[in-house]
Amino acid sequence: MRTVSAVDAQPTVSVIVPHYRDLKALAVCLETLRRQTYPASKVEIIVADNASPEGETAIARAIGDGARLVIVAERGAGPARNGGVAVATGEILAFIDSDCQAEPEWLAEGVKALADYDFVGGRVKVLVDDPRKMSPAEAFERVFAFDFETYITRQGFTGSGNLFCPRTVFEAVGGFLAGVSEDVEWSQRARSRGFRLGYAPRAIVGHPARRTWGDLREKWRKTNLETYGLIRRRGGGRLRWLARNLVVPLSAVVHTPRVLFSHELNTVEQRLSGLAMLYWLRCWRLGDALRLVFAGERATQGSGATSAAGRAGQML
Repeated sequence: MRTVSAVDAQPTVSVIVPHYRDLKALAVCLETLRRQTYPASKVEIIVADNASPEGETAIARAIGDGARLVIVAERGAGPARNGGVAVATGEILAFIDSDCQAEPEWLAEGVKALADYDFVGGRVKVLVDDPRKMSPAEAFERVFAFDFETYITRQGFTGSGNLFCPRTVFEAVGGFLAGVSEDVEWSQRARSRGFRLGYAPRAIVGHPARRTWGDLREKWRKTNLETYGLIRRRGGGRLRWLARNLVVPLSAVVHTPRVLFSHELNTVEQRLSGLAMLYWLRCWRLGDALRLVFAGERATQGSGATSAAGRAGQML
């Protein structure tokens, strides 16, 4: 009789990587996925390309061997992930964004955490080129971006850029939606069906910090647009949207000590630049929230998502 080995007993995993027009970052992501400690024979990697203009042939050539390519015409990270799931064969689904870098134990730790929860999110580190020379945007992101522990343990959702769930759970919950904050909506939908969400602190991916004000503004423009769409979808209306955003500038005062005493920042200059970005961004967010209200129905049209992990943190 054949003895079942430890490798045989481990579940198969499909890693879903949504991608749009960022081949350089995708190559780095795939290289980190090929270095996982989880048995390679149990892993399939699926790149769900969102119809990048470079074309299918160029994308296939860039990803090389060891990953499967599927082209998803419907725009948005949510539809791209759904397209990847549609061709996946693994018992476990692991989601990572194409601009993220997985640490070697990422898969092993994420799968391990599913022994205690129905779906889990891991930890996201903010990466900078030089910790000694950070731009104001990088300083802000080092303190505030991708706080998955808070999202999961206090706010009840996980970003889909570091998400693990059994296929059976995904099928029971259904796919990600487009035009809203799909990671928040999907997590809430899963919890409403009784599935338990957990935090896997050792399932770690890194995500590059946004380096400029323009990068941050674009992130929050999309975040506001998709969160507003989610609130309107649920009948929250303009009053609820205004109420939550009128206090956003004041929240900068509450979060000031977090910048001043953060271990992620190394100098007085970094703390001051991080504070300046905090106050400027929170005021800008209120102005953009008011713009969405006055724009009416037009505001929620055409809001294709590109990176759900990059949008996580909208509750701050």
